[in-house]
Amino acid sequence: MTTEPMANDIGTDTGDPARERLRRWRLVLGGDQADGTGCALSGRDAAMDGTLAALYGKGDTLQTGRDRSAGLGASAPSVARWLGDIRRYFPSSVVQVMQRDAIDRLGLSSLLLEPELLAAVEADVHLVGTLLSLNQAMPETTKETARAVVRKVVEDLEKRLATRTRATLTGALDRSARISRPRHHDIDWNRTVAANLKHYLPEYGTVVPERLVGYGRAARSVKKEVVLCIDQSGSMAASVVYASVFGAVLASMRSISTRLVVFDTAVVDLTDQLDDPVDVLFGTRLGGGTDINRALAYCQSQITRPAETVVVLISDLYEGGIRDEMLKRVAAMKASGVQFVALLALSDEGAPAYDREHAAALAALGTPAFACTPDLFPEVMAAALEKRALPIPDTA
Repeated sequence: MTTEPMANDIGTDTGDPARERLRRWRLVLGGDQADGTGCALSGRDAAMDGTLAALYGKGDTLQTGRDRSAGLGASAPSVARWLGDIRRYFPSSVVQVMQRDAIDRLGLSSLLLEPELLAAVEADVHLVGTLLSLNQAMPETTKETARAVVRKVVEDLEKRLATRTRATLTGALDRSARISRPRHHDIDWNRTVAANLKHYLPEYGTVVPERLVGYGRAARSVKKEVVLCIDQSGSMAASVVYASVFGAVLASMRSISTRLVVFDTAVVDLTDQLDDPVDVLFGTRLGGGTDINRALAYCQSQITRPAETVVVLISDLYEGGIRDEMLKRVAAMKASGVQFVALLALSDEGAPAYDREHAAALAALGTPAFACTPDLFPEVMAAALEKRALPIPDTA
């Protein structure tokens, strides 16, 4: 004989594994009649369920109060309360995902123009991208709050990325200056011994160096040049944020001369703002068209020492300009000695959408195009500075 299960009132985790599984499934499934758990929530769990329902359910709970309906509506006070609730109930990483879903699913971008609401949002790279896309429509009362939000994200990224980037690139610059036929007083004996350990002669107790490693005096003084050429079309928002931070880090290194160029159908050189990446970001204009050829033409005109220059194009390659001219410029720069790097994205967002035909054309020129995470970017730049093979991810 079977009976219908009775609804269990499940609140905060009691330590019972079976009840905890039902609790989690109930929160995931949303409590509709078909959820299959037969469980009810109370207390903190019921409040958590309400915040989830407001975003992922149906209807308009916050405006109508209907049971198990959902929605944030267009009410700034309702949204502000909801933002406070999700920060109370969920960890920061989950909050950022829910905020992003709220902006994308419910069209809440316009509400971010209100300073009180903006101040309540958990700041991350994606929020910065949204704010930059709204920059032109942003009222003056909101701009200072927006800059504070962007600055917090930028400072957090700099703390995470700067030390490793400087250390990696300083090592690469040292290695790129190394020469194989140094004068006696320019020999680096530590590296020479390490490079010749396989030639150790046990009977003599010594290493016979077949290859000397050292630093040439002239080589040490050569300053590398890096040109970051960034597509600011709407799909590249996260890449623009990360590239601006890396640009500021590179500009702080005396051994590298850094230029930062952003483009849509127009080209803007933001090099003179590199001391403050927040100024760089607010100098961009996300969402325009794309003219890669025009941007590369400008970058090419700024190169004075091709053999010491690395050009990094960050773009999804959806070219609105002259395709053949774009490819000719890449080929000409490479022929002159420029190290050319093509990144489809500089972000943690996974595989991006991109123009596969243009990517294949660049690969045919010896420039594979691939997506790059911020953590990998220092290694990519180090390889480019040393003129060795790039560490292309397996997913490229």
